[in-house]
Amino acid sequence: MELLVASAIGILTAGGLYLVLRLRTFPVILGISLLTYAVNVFLFSSGRLTVGSAPVLRDGVTTYADPLPQALVLTAIVISFGMTAVVVMIGLGAFLGSDDDHVDDQPDTDDQAEDTV
Repeated sequence: MELLVASAIGILTAGGLYLVLRLRTFPVILGISLLTYAVNVFLFSSGRLTVGSAPVLRDGVTTYADPLPQALVLTAIVISFGMTAVVVMIGLGAFLGSDDDHVDDQPDTDDQAEDTV
């Protein structure tokens, strides 16, 4: 099970990095989302992967699931959802303002503007 989770984290990280390095706004937003998912799965797996364990400490329970990584992941999900909404709105505003969604657009200088006219 650890190999499966580690592979999923690696695939999410690789896909997220690939998309972040693209030159369009939408793939960059998807890449950031994939990276946050990879971090969430990593945080969740840091509390030991146990199946069928009690979620809290009780008398007579020897193995239990650690609640701290679960709380961290829930907090990270809320924060990443809010930040994704902000980044989508910024990207949408940039697209509507310039009719282009390239990330590395260079501003037109006066010399280049005169050459095109």
